[in-house]
Amino acid sequence: MDVIAEFFMFLKSRKRLWLWPLFILLFLLSLLLVLAQGSALAPFIYSLF
Repeated sequence: MDVIAEFFMFLKSRKRLWLWPLFILLFLLSLLLVLAQGSALAPFIYSLF
């Protein structure tokens, strides 16, 4: 977890704030795939990709 915190501190210090929405979107997308893997919604979500 220290690596992630240090990476976000690096983004903040280097003024790379435009990357925050990208990481948030990737995190939400991966969370959706992990949570839907064992559910009945999996065939519908995987058809989106």
